[in-house]
Amino acid sequence: MISADWTLFLQMANFIFLILVLNVVLYKPIRKILKERKQKIQGLEAGISGAQQKAVDSGQAFKAKMSDARMQGVQKKEALKLEAENEQKKILDELNKTAQQELKNVKAQIAKDAQEAGKKLQSEVKAFAGAVAEKILGRAV
Repeated sequence: MISADWTLFLQMANFIFLILVLNVVLYKPIRKILKERKQKIQGLEAGISGAQQKAVDSGQAFKAKMSDARMQGVQKKEALKLEAENEQKKILDELNKTAQQELKNVKAQIAKDAQEAGKKLQSEVKAFAGAVAEKILGRAV
């Protein structure tokens, strides 16, 4: 049977001393290491989450920029196409005006030449008529 004498108190004191020594020497450093490891793991997990979120954000920003660039490209293409069509119309209008002016000038020149030829023929007709009449009549008219 267990007797309660002074050795019981000595054993209790020894046990408490051993717990204090083990706590200082073994348990506190192990708890400190475990706490640091837990904090490090949490920090790494937070870093991973941040990196994942940053990657997602970067991907979305890239997609948005690509979409904007495509839209701007289409808009510039349409603007250039419209500008080219306007330039084509302008050039065709200028060519048409030039052709119309040249046609007008040619018609005027032809009319002028025809009129001059008509006058020349009129003057020659009188001379030819006189010569024909002279030959037919056999005398000067």
